[in-house]
Amino acid sequence: MGNKKGVIIGGSVIVLVAVVAAVAVISTQSGKKSSSGSDSGQLSSSVKSIKDFCQPTDYQKTCESALQQAAVNVSSPTELAQAIFNVTSERIALALNKSATLTSLANDPRTSGALENCKEMLQYAIEDIKTSFEKLGGFEMTNFKEATKDLKTWLSAALTYQDTCLEGFENTTGDASQKMQESLQSSKELTTNILALVDEFSKQMANLDLSFLNNNKRRLLEEGEAEISSGDIPSWLPENKRSLLTTAPAKLKPNLTVAQDGSGDFKTIKEALNKVPQKSAENFVIYIKQGTYKEYVSVNRMLTNVVMYGDGPTKTVISGNKNFMMKLTTKDTATFEAIGNGFFARDLAIENTAGAQNHQAVALRVQSDFSVFYNCQLNGYQDTLYTHANRQFYRECTISGTIDFIFGNAQVIFQNCLLLVRKPMDNQQNIVTAQGRGEPRSAGGIVIHNCTVSADASLKPVQSKIQTYLGRPWREYSRTFYIQSQIDDLINPVGWLPWNGDFGINTCFYAELENRGPGSDTSKRATWKGVKKITYADAQAFTVEHFIQGSQWIPKTGVTFIPGLLPQSEGSRIHK
Repeated sequence: MGNKKGVIIGGSVIVLVAVVAAVAVISTQSGKKSSSGSDSGQLSSSVKSIKDFCQPTDYQKTCESALQQAAVNVSSPTELAQAIFNVTSERIALALNKSATLTSLANDPRTSGALENCKEMLQYAIEDIKTSFEKLGGFEMTNFKEATKDLKTWLSAALTYQDTCLEGFENTTGDASQKMQESLQSSKELTTNILALVDEFSKQMANLDLSFLNNNKRRLLEEGEAEISSGDIPSWLPENKRSLLTTAPAKLKPNLTVAQDGSGDFKTIKEALNKVPQKSAENFVIYIKQGTYKEYVSVNRMLTNVVMYGDGPTKTVISGNKNFMMKLTTKDTATFEAIGNGFFARDLAIENTAGAQNHQAVALRVQSDFSVFYNCQLNGYQDTLYTHANRQFYRECTISGTIDFIFGNAQVIFQNCLLLVRKPMDNQQNIVTAQGRGEPRSAGGIVIHNCTVSADASLKPVQSKIQTYLGRPWREYSRTFYIQSQIDDLINPVGWLPWNGDFGINTCFYAELENRGPGSDTSKRATWKGVKKITYADAQAFTVEHFIQGSQWIPKTGVTFIPGLLPQSEGSRIHK
């Protein structure tokens, strides 16, 4: 029996590809009429298979055309599934080559920066699409149904990277933006199509009995269960990882120490990162002694499981001032970039000191999957924290800013954090969040759980003269939740602000549940179709346990967290 199970798990990629592909045929046969209609008998079996395969997708013609060009003689569902991944990667590669071609035509610094961003972002997209199933091959299949959550995260990230390429052309001159838009249209549609197939796969898997794969299934945490810390080792955690929970990284012996006074291994963080082994499966710990480090830091994609800790968020500070007025794209203004997966930071601050007058100026940009920030301060004004992509968790952090100061399309949860709204310029208004979900199937969303939204000392004297909002829809399917949080009296009673006219207000998903404080009164909130009412049961889908699968990866950091929701409170439901 053990050998049989090993064969099944080892062949998970083949099984998953086959089932994803077969879903298209299953859904068609179970009630969806084939688009081939009465003429289907005249079509070749290959063409009909492609039509059936593409039936559940959002862009059927794009799917059919791409597969007919790439796999004319393919009729096996497994081969079709492999083909759609390949052709999607190829289309993104064509767009990447287009960005290189257009570089010579760039006539201003911001356009040049946007094209360089495209080269970087599209390479990430290709890598995520090409390696999705390969990564799943190494997945410990204790819960086969959970595997699709990884796939949705990675595919959503691939879509986000394509969007980021195009975002860089805002406020640029010339026709590079239009040319890149045209170049990326089919690849974005194909990526969305793969997400559609995964959605169908999830539905089909929900109806299958896969208990034979779950003999060692981990225990799911109950709703409202107590917080988990490094001292509470879950019984379901594999033995080879349990030792990681016994000591928080800040207590571990650092691999390298950074100190400005020369008492460490290096004086700059950049020098230390140059010594980090690539693609490490083990934590590599960098201790940054107190001081203000005026440098721009990038933990690149090859640097995985990097841990950084300082002497406290008022003592260890990483500082920069790049901004929009320097003719940079928003992405390129970041003081610190966390890209490599498994990044963990604690007890330090990251800031962008450009000020409100210089508009977009990012302190921290994060696209690291399974990233954690604990007891950190992230300070800026407009666009302070760019939660770019993948799964992220912030605990007991302070984030300050003015306009859209938490933005992006990651699956991100803020828990027990302080969100401080600062004083903007006289002609500006404050918006806490600008979530960037551009497709309805994307996994992205911002969840603010058991946090406090309050006015910074700079805002309090003029708070009554400046409008402050919970969020606005940066992208059409923007998704943001305020759950069981303290909202002070700085928030405009309408709560949510339109981006531009009626853009996104009917397709966004904004919800508040069991919040407290004077700003939590929802009686005068915006009445858009996109402003929803959710129940306590509905909100379970947006917890650490379910939305970012955090109980599987946060414990290794030693950071305390709440896996579900806090118990329902009569006092917190008065504004429900």
